[in-house]
Amino acid sequence: MTEKDLHLSAMAQELWDNDMSRLQPGLDYKISLQGKAGLTQSCNDGNDGAALPLFTFVNENIFKKETFSAFISLLDNYESDAGEPEVVTPEEEAENHKFLESIINTPPMKIAHRYLVEKQLSPKTTGEFKQQLYRIWFELYARRGSSRPDSSGFEHVFVGETRGGRTVIGFHNWIQLYLQEKLGHIDYKGYSVNANSPKPDDNKHILALQFSWKNGIKPKGSIFIGVSPEFEFALYTLCFLTSPNERVKVSFSLYEVEIVCHHYNQKHIGTTYPVLTKYL
Repeated sequence: MTEKDLHLSAMAQELWDNDMSRLQPGLDYKISLQGKAGLTQSCNDGNDGAALPLFTFVNENIFKKETFSAFISLLDNYESDAGEPEVVTPEEEAENHKFLESIINTPPMKIAHRYLVEKQLSPKTTGEFKQQLYRIWFELYARRGSSRPDSSGFEHVFVGETRGGRTVIGFHNWIQLYLQEKLGHIDYKGYSVNANSPKPDDNKHILALQFSWKNGIKPKGSIFIGVSPEFEFALYTLCFLTSPNERVKVSFSLYEVEIVCHHYNQKHIGTTYPVLTKYL
């Protein structure tokens, strides 16, 4: 690990320790890993390692918490087809600001803000920091192959998009996965492992998986499970502003993880997600 990785590991551990809204596996939620996913290239090729849904139980009372409920209100604000221009209504913009308002004073976001100010990567005042977060996560841009603004960091990472109707891109959030699975839009196809990756564990908080959504396939995705929206927002913002176009190695709790982080145009998050390299 580089010195920067060690610094960011210490920060990730502090964020983890202060994620007061994290769910407990087996208590607040249960997942059913089932079998290993195959090399699926389409939704209906019969190569399915899981007959049942991924989530067997989630305590939805958690979703009444302010940050969860503000986060969930954003999930239906987007047109999933990449290439389809996004139109942000005043109501949706207000919901974006309400979400930022709900997380800005949570312990994970305060810790991230303090560190970023120390590194001269973020403005000191809360108001200016919120403006920075809005630009990074919510400002629209044109994703590859589109001439008009059709995407944002938030939509790609937390909501998910489809490309050409057949491929799912982004979609790295467990709450969206759970809610879409509950609606019957997700078909979980099993966990993903390769020769070097650790076998998944239904009591751990990171999972690589394969699923179909609407008519598209996500051949391999990776998500945190059970963490709060503020934890993910804080960790990803930290990694983006310190290392905007690389894989950041961090160790915290029981996990050694690479946070993949790509920028769009230096100003916006293109994508970001965790890749589990080993259990500690």
